[in-house]
Amino acid sequence: MTLTANGFHSCRLWQAFKLSRTLRVSHNSSTRLITTKAYSGKEKERLLKGVTVEHREDVARVLEQGQQAESTWTAVFTDFYTPPVIADALQALKFVPDVHPEAWGGYEMAERKRIKLSRADMPEDLGALTAGVSAIWVKGNFIFDSATHRDFLGACLGTGIERSKVGDILVQGERGAHILVVPELVSHLEMSLTSVRSVPVSTRQIELSELAVREVKVQELKSVEASLRLDAIASAGFRPSRSKIVDMVKAGDIRVNWKESKASSVVKAGDIISCAGKGRCEVKAVELTKKERYAVQLVRYV
Repeated sequence: MTLTANGFHSCRLWQAFKLSRTLRVSHNSSTRLITTKAYSGKEKERLLKGVTVEHREDVARVLEQGQQAESTWTAVFTDFYTPPVIADALQALKFVPDVHPEAWGGYEMAERKRIKLSRADMPEDLGALTAGVSAIWVKGNFIFDSATHRDFLGACLGTGIERSKVGDILVQGERGAHILVVPELVSHLEMSLTSVRSVPVSTRQIELSELAVREVKVQELKSVEASLRLDAIASAGFRPSRSKIVDMVKAGDIRVNWKESKASSVVKAGDIISCAGKGRCEVKAVELTKKERYAVQLVRYV
C-alpha cells in the first residue's frame, strides 16, 4: 500500500491515539480478553477530515465498526448506505491500514451498499461478502393498482424497520418487487409485509442469483471542449444546456465521484459524474488536441 506523507501520518495516529476497552468473548469454554480500541477526539477529527459534513456521523460509525472488526478478528457489516456515504467512508478507511473494506449491495450495479469490514491480513472470502445481503420477493397483482419504488419502501418501513436496513428496490412492474435487505430481517418481513398500498402481497426470500436486474444501457460519447469544467463535460454527457447543468450542480443533483462539486470544478479521466434521474457518465479518456482543446471520451450508463 502506497501512502503519502499525510496518509502515513494518519496511519501512525491511528495506532498512537487509540484508547482501550475490553470485551469478554467466550472461546472453547474459556474466556479471553479482546482489546477493542476507541478513538481520541483528535484522531477522529483527522480521519474525518475531508468527509462531507452531512456524512460525518455515518462515516464515524463505519470507522468504529472497522475497529471492532480489527480487534475481534471477525467480519463486520455496516448498514446500507448511499453512494456518496460509501465514497466518503472508503476514502477515510484508506488511512486505516489494518482494516480491509469491501462494498456490496447484492448485485454489480447496486446503488445502496453495505461495507464488509475485516482485518487486512484475513483471507478474502466471497461467500462472507455475499452473506451480508439478502433478497426478498414481494409478490402481488399490481395490474389495477400500480406501485412505485416509494410505495414498496413505505410498506417495508411500515413494518417497523429502519431505512438503513433496506438496500435497492427493483420494481418488477405489475408483479411486485425484488428488495435487498439485511439478512436478519428476512423472517420479520416474510411475516409482517403483507400488503403494499391496497394490494395483498406474499413475501419470501429468494437467492441473489434470482434478482431481475434491469440491463444497464451503455452509450459511448465523444466531445471536444474548451475546458474540463464540470458544467461543460456534464452538458456533453447528459445533453442539457450548460445553464441548466449549473442549476443542477447547485442543487446537488449532479455530483463527481458521489460528492457535491462546483460547476467550475475540473474533472479528469476516471471521474464518475452522476446526475439525478439521468444515470451516470464516466470520463474514460482526455486528450489535448493540436488546437489546445480537450477531446473527451465519455461512457454513459442509463
